[in-house]
Amino acid sequence: MLTKLDPSPESAIVLFNVSQLGTNAESADDTKNAFLTLVNVEEDRISKSQQNYVRRDEKLIYQQPKVHLNLYLLFSANLDYLESLKRISLIIQFFQHRNVFTPLTSPSLPAGTDELVLDLYTTSFQDLNNLWGVMGSRYLPSVMYKMRMVTISEDMDQGEAGLISSIVITEQNTESW
Repeated sequence: MLTKLDPSPESAIVLFNVSQLGTNAESADDTKNAFLTLVNVEEDRISKSQQNYVRRDEKLIYQQPKVHLNLYLLFSANLDYLESLKRISLIIQFFQHRNVFTPLTSPSLPAGTDELVLDLYTTSFQDLNNLWGVMGSRYLPSVMYKMRMVTISEDMDQGEAGLISSIVITEQNTESW
């Protein structure tokens, strides 16, 4: 099923698995377009918090830490060659101008999303060949971006405990040493 990112009929980019291009009648109507395809999901272990608790009021609530993800997005164009290059160029220009999205600049971001950063991701010729080979599609003019800091958090409490409010030290008999 094709899902347009922009509800207007003049949408510039269609959310679509480019490996399915030309395989069914639904995609045949939209073969002359630009596509956005998710090609990889990676956990960002560097940003992973080791703390499995949060402090609420006077209690510690035990929760699993948030999972930070990097999404690899492939923008490809299936227009005539010159138009495809123009479309890819416009995509690069857009993200060069605006590659950081916050709730302030993009109010339609999902709740809990603090920031999304899109960085141009350069692949080697070998990796590019492998990517298009795995997708089973012919090469199209394309550009890949790495979307950083997609956070998934399941706010399910696993238990709670009170905070330590004082420590009492009692004197012990040290003469036996």
